[in-house]
Amino acid sequence: MKFLTTFILIISVFLTFPQNVFGQDGQDNPGGEKKYEGVVKKIVEEGLLEITPEIGQPYQKIEVEITSGDLKGQVVTAEQGGMLITNEVQKVKVGDQLILSKVEKIDGTVRFYVADFIRRTPLYLLGLAFIAAVIAVGGFRGLSSLIGLAVSFVVLLKFILPKVLEGENPVLVAIIGSFLIMLTTLYLAHGLNRKTTAAVLGTTLSLILTGLGAWYFVDLAQLSGMASEEAGFLSVLPGVNLNLQGLLLGGIIIGALGVLDDITVSQSAIVFELHQANKSLSWLELYRRGIRVGRDHIASMVNTLFLAYAGASLPLMVLFTASGGEPFTAVINREIIASEIVRTLVGSLGLIAAVPITTAFAAVFTKVKLTDFKLKTDLVR
Repeated sequence: MKFLTTFILIISVFLTFPQNVFGQDGQDNPGGEKKYEGVVKKIVEEGLLEITPEIGQPYQKIEVEITSGDLKGQVVTAEQGGMLITNEVQKVKVGDQLILSKVEKIDGTVRFYVADFIRRTPLYLLGLAFIAAVIAVGGFRGLSSLIGLAVSFVVLLKFILPKVLEGENPVLVAIIGSFLIMLTTLYLAHGLNRKTTAAVLGTTLSLILTGLGAWYFVDLAQLSGMASEEAGFLSVLPGVNLNLQGLLLGGIIIGALGVLDDITVSQSAIVFELHQANKSLSWLELYRRGIRVGRDHIASMVNTLFLAYAGASLPLMVLFTASGGEPFTAVINREIIASEIVRTLVGSLGLIAAVPITTAFAAVFTKVKLTDFKLKTDLVR
């Protein structure tokens, strides 16, 4: 039965997987440019392009053989550092695989610029290593969790993102999408049982509290959602009308879900293991012992969440530190910093709430069996 369920889910994922995820080469993008892939054959010229008398950036002129699209097989001359800011790390060498941008100027001339490196191969290798490690250590449960990950990816790309772009309320979309992801991934990875159900209920209530907290403090702090560079681009995209504050709230909810899943499943598993070790323990004693373990879990998970957000915002933190001159109170008052603080602390509050909530559900469920519920239902009938 488990194999059949897994097989059906795998087929469903592949049937619903977005067909345009990997894109098409040699086609026009919305900006009117064309993208091509190619391999560097020769470095024609390199040096420093003067931006100001004191500042220069690396510049290269290279010959690239096109390997995709309608120009496949042709050798073209491209520039690196002509239009985009570059550094020494971005200098290319013979044999590098690149993405080129073809630009047609007003006078009819055509020029090619290096848009990016092709880095699919190392990403594929890393992905295969991750899949192999999960299956090797986790066995069938590991395989189920990978299928759950694929389902999460599909829900994000096929439901959450399209609905947000259509102008739907990002908060409502994020809650519905998170609920779909949670039900699928938790039951798929951990089985349809009381332990998982306790984790699902704990995650649901904690996620609701996180959403309410995010809504309250985003509104109280008057965060517009327009602090990031990405939000600035979204605000000027033609034909796109987004609620950027709602998008910020939705991001907080989805981000919290990933950590809540971990803590609720772990907390529920702890309580059920305590019950298996000593079935004479009352639900109240199970709750007390589970909470004692949960306190250590809270301490480590809150720090984990903070470091995860700090790591993602490290360049920004370095920028503010290097600029100097501003007091701490002025730095945290900036919206881009305040948004991350709200995101971190609201998510942490959700984690803290998840421990007692999930522990209570798990402790009660150790004493209540589905057969008991069915018997009571039959008696009522």
